[in-house]
Amino acid sequence: MRVIPVLDLKGGNAVHARGGRREHYERVRSKLAPPESDAIALARAYRDVLGSTECYLADLDAIGGAEPQWPLVRAITAGGMRWLIDAACTTTHRAQEILAAGAARVVVALETLSGFNSLAEACRVVGADRVVFSLDLYHGTPVVRAGSAVRDDPLDLAREAVSAGIAALLILDLARVGAGGGIDLELVSRIRQTLPEIELLAGGGVEREEDLTRAARVGLDGVLVATALHDGRIGAAQIQAVSRGAGAPRRPPHASDSR
Repeated sequence: MRVIPVLDLKGGNAVHARGGRREHYERVRSKLAPPESDAIALARAYRDVLGSTECYLADLDAIGGAEPQWPLVRAITAGGMRWLIDAACTTTHRAQEILAAGAARVVVALETLSGFNSLAEACRVVGADRVVFSLDLYHGTPVVRAGSAVRDDPLDLAREAVSAGIAALLILDLARVGAGGGIDLELVSRIRQTLPEIELLAGGGVEREEDLTRAARVGLDGVLVATALHDGRIGAAQIQAVSRGAGAPRRPPHASDSR
């Protein structure tokens, strides 16, 4: 299983996500990369201190409806690694912009999705192997865009995303982000049993090494982690241990994605 560090951007800074209440996010203070909030330094620390080769980046300004922070995103991705980037991918044009900014894979998130036709179009235009669908939840309830015509059952949404063409699914419960308590393993298990071939990722709630072990046991291919990396509860040794124990990813990244 892969451990995927998270970098959240807001107003040009790296911020510490907690509970999905983005208006209250503060500049991140990380043991990995002082000074606080330096997004480029934090990305480098993920690579150099933790040995990470894959990271997740969320442009919270773009998700909130503002213009993406392209210059900063490009500076971050220039440091290497494979980046999964959520910058409010609502159109195929935006998907292509995200790839041009250095992403290896585009995250199409439920909270900004107008309908599964647009997800299918993104898979068709940029390639299904370069799209990750983010099943956004808040305390287990899907977070949907106002006026969108999507269902409200997580398992049904996962099935619809697969029907739209995706090969990778991220379960992300925003209420659990930065709050500990672990990933919703029951939901993970239901989706894994229903969709055994999908590449399955999850985020929100990982706070210690035991959470990584449990996540690997229920069949996750990767987990997103931030808070436990910043305060040092999970470090390079724990990441390497779970990576060795879980073996290779279910669906290896396409060779053309390497950066």
